Amino acid sequence: MSELTDELLPQPGAHGFDGGDETRKHEMQGPFELPPGPEGFSFALYQATGVGLTPGHRMHLLENSQVFDRMLEDIRAAKHSVHMLVYIWRPCELSDRFVEALMERSRAGVQCRVVVDPVGSEETTGDKDFDQQVEKRLTDAGVEVHYYRLLAGKVLGRLLSRSHQKIVVVDGRVAYTGGFGIWKVWEGEGLKPDNWRDTHIRVEGPEVARIQVTFSKHWIESGGGFLPRECFPKLEADGGGCAAFIDSSGRLGITEAERMVRLVVAAATKRLWIANAYFTPPNDVLEQLEVKVRQGVDVRVMGPGPEHDVPVVRASQRSTYERLLAAGVRIWEYQPAMLHSKTMLVDDWLCVVGSTNLDSLSLNKLSEGSLVFEDREIAAKMEVCWEKDVRHSKEISLENGGRTNPWRRFARRATQWAGHDR
Repeated sequence: MSELTDELLPQPGAHGFDGGDETRKHEMQGPFELPPGPEGFSFALYQATGVGLTPGHRMHLLENSQVFDRMLEDIRAAKHSVHMLVYIWRPCELSDRFVEALMERSRAGVQCRVVVDPVGSEETTGDKDFDQQVEKRLTDAGVEVHYYRLLAGKVLGRLLSRSHQKIVVVDGRVAYTGGFGIWKVWEGEGLKPDNWRDTHIRVEGPEVARIQVTFSKHWIESGGGFLPRECFPKLEADGGGCAAFIDSSGRLGITEAERMVRLVVAAATKRLWIANAYFTPPNDVLEQLEVKVRQGVDVRVMGPGPEHDVPVVRASQRSTYERLLAAGVRIWEYQPAMLHSKTMLVDDWLCVVGSTNLDSLSLNKLSEGSLVFEDREIAAKMEVCWEKDVRHSKEISLENGGRTNPWRRFARRATQWAGHDR
């Protein structure tokens, strides 16, 4: 342990460690020199977040709408409990499928609990369709439904401090996370404007208990009380993948989400491929990407193209291009639909799939969750997915959309401000 600890200490001269920069000296310092491989990364992740990679997981990568068929299959087979925590749930045909499955299970004696975020699901749109078309039908069938942090008074800090988590847990043994919401844009294959491109993960193994705890924390805060003991069954290691679920929430100082991102970037020695819906990370992360290129790492970024649900965020995203391209980072914009994935692929073994965006809100204010895992088979599948997405993307150069301008600079300042501590 002592050798690993020495290697993880800040290095002299790294952002003021030698006393030259009083501001940076008291922040999380980089670049980080991590011991190579899964064991060294796991030890660093444990020190930074309290969670290391745990063995014994079976995982399945699920693209686009295929996640819902698998999820509904698990829900319909539930024996004890179904728990859903989502940012967006809006009435549509997909919603009806979930409502009917939950109603059937609840009437069969399965405890079904749902938490939705009112910003994503209802209150910012001004309509009450969720109340009548989803909540009432569920509660009439015995499903418990709660809202996370109702917007009493719509105070700015409360408006920004939301839960962006996407979690489903069945019987405390099977869990899902990723970018999904229960809405029509997640149907289809991500190849046309009204069908978003997204990536999700299904997991069985010890980390399901940690995902269940994340649900329970939201459930308790939303007025649901404590979960019964049977929601936390003993989970045996049964699979070859090592995984860690990183649950993050807004707070003063650096969050678990940003710690996770910075350590995943630091772990790259050959390849670092990032696909992210809202790619406008803090300057410290941008600097890390530049360092990785200088170290010979193949750094690639894929973000949304012209199909984007938040234009100011796309402008902020594009404000990062000029410096990254100058450093040697390769950048693509996905063309046919909104790219909503939040994935990272490191070398041939380390993957991240979850809800965490690389923007100021996700990293500083929102409740987010991502599964970080070592699984070479899924890493190979993620490489295939990336190559498929590249065929539907445009590579950006300085001459082809990569230069910044006043609008993009303003957008970046605005999006960074939105997530600042206040």
